[in-house]
Amino acid sequence: MTFTGYAGSTVPLFAAGIGLLGLILSPVVELLIARLLPRFGGLPVTRVRITTAAITGVLCSAFAYRFGAEPTLAAFVLLAVVGVQLARIDISLHLLPNPLVMSLLVGGFACLLLANIGGSQWTELLRGVAGAGILFFFYLILALISPSGMGMGDVKFAAPIGLYLGYLGWSHLLYGGLLGFVLNGFVTILALRRNRSEPASEVPHGPSMLLAAAGIAVFTP
Repeated sequence: MTFTGYAGSTVPLFAAGIGLLGLILSPVVELLIARLLPRFGGLPVTRVRITTAAITGVLCSAFAYRFGAEPTLAAFVLLAVVGVQLARIDISLHLLPNPLVMSLLVGGFACLLLANIGGSQWTELLRGVAGAGILFFFYLILALISPSGMGMGDVKFAAPIGLYLGYLGWSHLLYGGLLGFVLNGFVTILALRRNRSEPASEVPHGPSMLLAAAGIAVFTP
């Protein structure tokens, strides 16, 4: 999955355009969440909305550099837009809403399915489905072993994360899954240093899962 068919001077323009798309989609999705899922807090404050849009734009631009104009780019733009919203809600409310998780899972699968119609990459799609199941059940086992350390929202979020990582490759699934725990460990240490009274179980795991998946997708061939 390399960016081919574009002159070197065109690549930054294309990536900037996709990044701008992410900046536009972020507040649109926030508005939809506030209207359709008001129980999850409504619209965030302006500072948070700007930060969320900026992160979404950067991720969309990075994915554009990585995948170029390939059909799979749409799936990863969806990951950036919806995934960042999930991370925002997890940070503020310590939960990952089922409707958004399912939207990312079903929407990501649909985008990857459409990207493979008429192509020869069905093994990648099947591997993605397997990755979703593998990471989901791995998180489920951890949640059953240590309910205080792993929430069911994280377990459900593991399915779309596994779908994307599995689609890219078995090594991506392995390293992405492990990196999520490593990043969360660093975040937990920093959070406990800032607030020693906060239990480690209150540190949201969703943002680390998203960051790990995005990092592996962008930087791993």
